[in-house]
Amino acid sequence: MAANGEAVTKQAVIDRLKTVSGPDFSGNIVDLGMVSDIFIADAKVFFSITVPAARAREMEPLREAAERVVKAVPGVASAVVALTAERKGGGMENAPPPRPAPSHPTAAPPRAVPPHAPPGAPSRTSGKRGVPGIEAIIAVASGKGGVGKSTTAVNIALGLAANGLKVGVLDADIYGPSMPRLLGIHGRPQTADGKVLKPMENFGLRVMSMGFLVDEETPMIWRGPMVMSALTQMLREVEWGPLDVLVVDMPPGTGDAQLTMAQQVPLAGAVIVSTPQDLALIDARKGLNMFRKVDVPLLGIVENMSYFIAPDTGKRYDIFGHGGARKEAERLGVTFLGEVPLEMGIRESSDEGQPVVAARPDGAEAKIYRDIAGKVWQRLAEEKGASEAATPSIVFE
Repeated sequence: MAANGEAVTKQAVIDRLKTVSGPDFSGNIVDLGMVSDIFIADAKVFFSITVPAARAREMEPLREAAERVVKAVPGVASAVVALTAERKGGGMENAPPPRPAPSHPTAAPPRAVPPHAPPGAPSRTSGKRGVPGIEAIIAVASGKGGVGKSTTAVNIALGLAANGLKVGVLDADIYGPSMPRLLGIHGRPQTADGKVLKPMENFGLRVMSMGFLVDEETPMIWRGPMVMSALTQMLREVEWGPLDVLVVDMPPGTGDAQLTMAQQVPLAGAVIVSTPQDLALIDARKGLNMFRKVDVPLLGIVENMSYFIAPDTGKRYDIFGHGGARKEAERLGVTFLGEVPLEMGIRESSDEGQPVVAARPDGAEAKIYRDIAGKVWQRLAEEKGASEAATPSIVFE
């Protein structure tokens, strides 16, 4: 529902966009075919504008004008408008990154972190704008899909929360959001003053996901700049704080969305999830190298689906091989965070929206995740200390 109770229609948005002149005042952006398909979710309007590649940087005023007229449509709470550029002959041209969304005074101010927690992100991220109320942001990533990254991310988040921290989860996988199902959360997020989204909550975690804004079976067919606009809004226009740590469940792979997140978000560190076999490790290396290139600390590697214990005989099977991620961590000089078994209970509880750390906190699998979470937090403290030690101090005599 819209903020004022009035439903927003695509036609109303299109009619208003027809008042925006195209480049050089030739017609309007709708009739010129510059506007993508328009998506509306809970009074938020998403679309992109395709502009000439050679003139993309000078088209920001056009984007601002389109955003302004759409926000004026009765019932619209906010709008996400991205510029995309195509070169002749087809294919995407690199469009300018979306402007960071403005921070809002409604977000909670930062609070003091418990003595055992490393306050803030390492100083190497000082060139990136932080998020009010969040002390540290960590990414959980993988070089490819299908390795259990999202399940690992949510159980690490719950493990951190079990250690007494205030934790949030950002589901940054726009095309395949998993957090609503993994955490058993239904419904739509509410807004504060029609501007800032309030995160959904379960098991003590504050959560935001595109899965809360669209139906589970709705395919997302957005181009890269629209994805980044949506991610920026979910990160910076959500009333997150106060949090000790925000766990970002990154999209699988090492494409534009992952790289832009790593470059624009003040990440305190990254966790890489892999399975033991060589093929998965090849892709995991790509993820490791991406974070290294953008100067994001590597907190460690998790080996997921590490082994299988037959429930009837107790016999162990190394279905995907074993120890590959540990050996890779040793080879690269990266912390090995732990092995997570291929276990039916983890899969079943995840499908039921009851992550194993929350559903069976005293079980063996929950202990594994809590231990991994403890090592992650320890690595954050080490990176914080190393960063501060490397910062020169100025002494006045």
